[in-house]
Amino acid sequence: MKSVSAWMILMTGAAILGSGAGCSGQRSGPSTDIPSPCPDSPNCVSSSSSDPRHKVAPIAYTGSPAEARRHLLEVIRSLSGTRVVADDGSYLRVEFTSAVFRFVDDVEFYIDPAQKLIQVRSASRVGYWDLGANRRRVEDIRRRMTADTKQGP
Repeated sequence: MKSVSAWMILMTGAAILGSGAGCSGQRSGPSTDIPSPCPDSPNCVSSSSSDPRHKVAPIAYTGSPAEARRHLLEVIRSLSGTRVVADDGSYLRVEFTSAVFRFVDDVEFYIDPAQKLIQVRSASRVGYWDLGANRRRVEDIRRRMTADTKQGP
């Protein structure tokens, strides 16, 4: 009985995600140095958000901005379902496509050389709730960037 209930919850969640209800649906771009704000829906996290539901810490880096960019691109390319769609040196926009339902999430990174931080925004393109996928993604990227830095050459 538990597996049937769990399956129904999973399928209901997938239907909500794919329905476009509350859809953020907008891709942002490098119009400013700070990634775009999150919509009210719980399918987005951003280091520039003041709302605790959407707030995620920026990613600290050591070394030069060029080294941080190179390292970030290595981490991104090591993840499945990624495609870099914009890269102007200090700004990256990456599409992450989920394996099962093929949902696309837009992730923005801005390398801030003055603060030695990478500002980040990760948002589902469709759906209302992302089951925490965007927050997990950002934290996974942070963990990989930190782990790689600690290991060193």
